[in-house]
Amino acid sequence: MAGLFITLEGGDGSGKSTQSDILVRWLEKAGYTVIVSREPGGTELGLELREIVLHRRGDIAPRAEALIYAADRAHNIATKVRPALLRGEIVVQDRYLDSSVAYQGAGRVLGGDEVREISLWATEGMLPDLTVLLDLHEAAGKDRLADSRTRYDRLEAEANDFHGRVRAGYLELAAAEPGRFLVLDARDTVETIAGAIRARVESLLTT
Repeated sequence: MAGLFITLEGGDGSGKSTQSDILVRWLEKAGYTVIVSREPGGTELGLELREIVLHRRGDIAPRAEALIYAADRAHNIATKVRPALLRGEIVVQDRYLDSSVAYQGAGRVLGGDEVREISLWATEGMLPDLTVLLDLHEAAGKDRLADSRTRYDRLEAEANDFHGRVRAGYLELAAAEPGRFLVLDARDTVETIAGAIRARVESLLTT
């Protein structure tokens, strides 16, 4: 079969990592070969870029931030994601270009169209087959992270109005591409969300 590219998106604390783990275990149990990635940090080079863009204290110019994410994305797609898809494998990834459009385009007010075009150029037009958006009010996301944060994160540390713009940016993206996005309420139970994701993935695997 052709490869399948699935991404999980949402604000900080929305449960992406939990749902990714559940989905990967289910796919592997069903006999599929699954490659797991994330942005930033899905490759060795990406880990170095992740340290700079997420954990470095001090300002990074918004356009520089967007370009660092695009550089990580370009390398991840070229060296990890595209080769896996060509082998017919399934890639499950935590964050992709929609994160940049939401965080840098909307959150940093750089303009979503330009940020998207940079990422499409960097990845030679690669878009996911399915993007799962776990929607959660920005204040609730911060509350979920309060007890689990172990180190400084530049984006998590932003004020609620920043995260409010991010959420609005995500919902605008989903409304523009309803065929690619599956929008789920992150306040639902883990089991309910996982079941909805499995149902959509099953429909893609049987087409």
